[in-house]
This record gives sequence, structure tokens and C-alpha cells, in this order.
Amino acid sequence: MYALKTILAASAVAFALPAAAEIRIVSPYMIASPMAMGSGAAFFVIENTGPGDDRLADAASDIADMTQLHTHIADSSGVMQMVHVPEGWVIPAGTTHALARGSDHVMFMGIKAPLQVGDIVTLTLKFEKAGDVVVQIPFGVAPATDSMPMGSMPMGSMPMGNMPMAPAKP
Repeated sequence: MYALKTILAASAVAFALPAAAEIRIVSPYMIASPMAMGSGAAFFVIENTGPGDDRLADAASDIADMTQLHTHIADSSGVMQMVHVPEGWVIPAGTTHALARGSDHVMFMGIKAPLQVGDIVTLTLKFEKAGDVVVQIPFGVAPATDSMPMGSMPMGSMPMGNMPMAPAKP
């Protein structure tokens, strides 16, 4: 009888817990900005293969003084500006969310030491349901499929420096 009560209690707890999101990070890479010394950004695709929505709420890394979730928005003049997204992003069940150049990304400010192409950066992504997801991100190596979506972004006054990036691997 004790065994049956234990099984029933365990079953009740299992059904009472919310379904955990299943999060996978695809094609991560990081670059540094030649225009803003000591800053960089990470890009990747978040796949939520779980049965429920989840939210990327924050990010952390010990390579920089500050690590934040950022996006780009156009101001009233149509000039793109980068802004902190403290609420993060919801990733609905069964979908993906791309962090890409010129869009959503993880921003590193106050990078503590120079990074070399091929260095691996540890980033902890903090999800509301999936918890902490630790990602190893290669620095300076963009996937061959990466490109910055330009859309209708005004490029006339944007400084076009050389990004420190290695050629994409075939």
C-alpha cells in the first residue's frame, strides 16, 4: 500500500509541473566592433522544440563588464539605433528566433581582454523555463550563411569599417 501511495504522489507531482522548454542554440558566433573599442556582439538561432513557450530573459559572460540583450530600432529620422531589451524575447513553442546582425543580438560592453579569431567565448543564456543554457561561441568566425539584413536601412552616413572576421569555413 505504501508503494502505491508513493507512485500516486510522484505521478501527481509530475503532472503538476509545467512542461520544460527544450532549447537548442544553432550556429553561434561572435564579432567585435571596430567602431566601438571594447564591445562585441553574439549571433545565433534559438530553437524551441518544447511543448511550451519560453523567454530568453538575460545573458551573462565573464569576458565583459556588461552583457545585455539588444536590438536595433529606427528613430523618427529613420536612423538605426541599438537599444537594450530588458524584457528579452519570447520564443513560442515549435519556433525559432534568430539573433542576427542588424537585428536582435547579445551585446558585450567593456570586453576585458583582446580576443583572437578562433577564441571560444562562454555565454550563459538565461531562459525563464529552460533555465541557464551555456553556449560556447567561436570569436570572429561567421557561418557561411550569415548576412546582415539591410532592408530599407539608410546606409549613406553609416561608417563602413573593416570587421575583424575570419573567412567563412567552406
